[in-house]
Amino acid sequence: MSTFSPGFLWGASTAPHQIEGNNLNSDWWARESLMPGMQASGDACDSYHRFREDMMLLAEVGFNCYRFGIEWARIEPRPGQFSQAELAHYRRMIDTAVEFGLTPVITLQHFTVPRWFAEEGGWMGEHAVERFTRYVTMATSILGGVEWVATMNEPNMQAMMITVQEAMRSGRMNEWQSPTVDNDPQRIAANLPTPTLEIGRRMVEAHHAVRAVVRARTDARVGWTVANAALTAAPGNEAKLVEVRYAKEDLYLEGARGDDFIGVQSYSSQEVDANGVVPHPEHPDNTLTGTAYRPDALGMAVRHTWERTGLPILITENGIATGDDERRIAYTAEALRHLAAAIADGADVRGYLHWSLLDNYEWGHWEPTFGLVAVDRFTFERIPKPSLAWLGAIARDNAVPVA
Repeated sequence: MSTFSPGFLWGASTAPHQIEGNNLNSDWWARESLMPGMQASGDACDSYHRFREDMMLLAEVGFNCYRFGIEWARIEPRPGQFSQAELAHYRRMIDTAVEFGLTPVITLQHFTVPRWFAEEGGWMGEHAVERFTRYVTMATSILGGVEWVATMNEPNMQAMMITVQEAMRSGRMNEWQSPTVDNDPQRIAANLPTPTLEIGRRMVEAHHAVRAVVRARTDARVGWTVANAALTAAPGNEAKLVEVRYAKEDLYLEGARGDDFIGVQSYSSQEVDANGVVPHPEHPDNTLTGTAYRPDALGMAVRHTWERTGLPILITENGIATGDDERRIAYTAEALRHLAAAIADGADVRGYLHWSLLDNYEWGHWEPTFGLVAVDRFTFERIPKPSLAWLGAIARDNAVPVA
């Protein structure tokens, strides 16, 4: 057995828009009705009302942590108008997690923003940092006792989505491309536009501004999470790898310097050649999102992040889109063995949070299933998969079997 340190966090992650349902005041709710190629989130998993049941599923099998978000669009539905009822709702979620012995890891912004913020120009708007800081200042009023706060989820993927939206407005793209899903393997990731450094630097600026607020108003550790692509260089293309990885990832790892931790989010790996990121080759083992089956990517991502930042690491997302739960278990077991090896080599990793607790809405699509728990989309019945109990047993043992 490979054992983990005492107090290691074991849990699962979710995002508000993907599970809560009826996020009416968000930019994503509006986008779902306007953009060709997008399915609607609708009621999602109705977790806005069923969060207690969701947390109980985690606690009952042995997990000690739950990462969830609070939704800016609910808390500030109009500029400067804050909902005390919604703040109280998310405080109840925090208290429920603590009641069940789950350490809450709170994400302040997970892809979605209020519709009015998007209409002002979004993250590239003149007042974006000021608006985000105002929201986070209010949000900190409910974070008493919370130990882990992520300011933003995957700012590098958000920067890419800004670039996609600009390409659609200009006519260079005619259909929405999900940040996580595209079943055509020739379009996966390789053909998603690389965000400009200008957008990335604005995200860093916003992160630093609210990091200071969280530190001043709470006792929480504060950081952000980065989408880690575990990129490798084709022979002779090491310089191209450095160039591509900086724009897609390393700029954001640099932006984490001075944080208390960094969230690593890893699913697969891709190669970089002279033309950039190489599409995932077609293969029968590819996942439901078209990505390569690469459980070793987690260890690669941890090693690169540790080398670039030296920060304590929280695995805030890792998982596989598959309808075969035995394959989910096999993928996760191997990913955990690679994680244990990276820790043995010196990486300071504090926890592992699986993506995702539930089969949820995947940013324009419903088909890919990442969850440890299936959800009936008509009755909202939660149906635990064998992987939930399997990973819960690993959490209780705080160890993963060596292959």
